[in-house]
Amino acid sequence: MDTAIGVTLGLGLAAAAGLRVFVPLLLAAIAVHTGHLEPASGFDWLGSTTALVIFGTAAVAEALAYFVPWLDHALDSLATPAAAVAGAALMAAAAVDLPPYARWPLAIIAGGGLAGLVQAASVGTRALSTVMTAGFGNPVVAAAETGGAVALAAIALLLPLLGLVLVVGLVAAIVRAGKRLAG
Repeated sequence: MDTAIGVTLGLGLAAAAGLRVFVPLLLAAIAVHTGHLEPASGFDWLGSTTALVIFGTAAVAEALAYFVPWLDHALDSLATPAAAVAGAALMAAAAVDLPPYARWPLAIIAGGGLAGLVQAASVGTRALSTVMTAGFGNPVVAAAETGGAVALAAIALLLPLLGLVLVVGLVAAIVRAGKRLAG
């Protein structure tokens, strides 16, 4: 895999981890398991049957839990650091052609940072939904986040350059929204 494509793929998967922690891990595991993705050295476990079962179960549980009004906010306290870890791991797994001394700083800073940024925006969106709709709009937000995680991770795996365009657009939207709230 070309270095630029690996980094692009990693960024797409990391951003998706900011929306749902386990969805991009599951899709990456499926891609590795079926031979559609060659992970970096040390990440072969990602394609194991055990990883598929664990990530599949966790992805379904996570997606369903976000539909429970009080549980969605409680999950955010766990999902925020978990998203950063998942984003870093996915970035490291996708950055196949980079040596470890370059892969890990990039994974932690770019992958973990991007996943954390997207997760923070997600938390803010849900908090705003709670205030504006007394929590009744939160299931709509949850469905959009889960759908976004599936779509972004799938696009990143199938068309990494398009995934990068979507990530850039997502970050730009987050920055715009942040500026509007600040000003």
